[in-house]
Amino acid sequence: MKPLISFVRPMAAAGVAGLASLTLVAAQPVLAQETDEAPPLESEVEAPEEMSKGEKRLARMLEGRVAGEPQTCIRNLPSDRSQTIDKTAYVFGRGSIIYVQRTTTPNRIDDREALVIRRFGSGAQLCRQEVVRTVDPVTGIFTGGVIFVDFVPYTRVKEAKAETR
Repeated sequence: MKPLISFVRPMAAAGVAGLASLTLVAAQPVLAQETDEAPPLESEVEAPEEMSKGEKRLARMLEGRVAGEPQTCIRNLPSDRSQTIDKTAYVFGRGSIIYVQRTTTPNRIDDREALVIRRFGSGAQLCRQEVVRTVDPVTGIFTGGVIFVDFVPYTRVKEAKAETR
């Protein structure tokens, strides 16, 4: 099938009458495409993308946990644990509930950078739309910023104990 542009160039020199022809000629390949072409072969169909290294790591962390209702703010004390998963998410907390923060640009998350969380007032919360700076942990040089979105809590599911009689 010829590309549409090959129909446009010769018709443009024909003037207004050529434009009417252009509509008819351009419509013919579309109709033929809808009725005469066979469905794509299995080899032509795109395979689902394989999970990235970061997505696999996050999936392992979330095993045995159930997602809860997204939260706009979470409590985060300086002593609380946080983890950075490269090009995927930040994870806050430990124990029975952890919070996953994917940010507005998760592909820019770099596990070699450190988050700089500024505390104002009581400073025990991280919230949606908060801008957090990132720095190189060795040099302290500013490397960028991230904007938080909702925090998704994942709660560990308690396994039902089998009754023995």
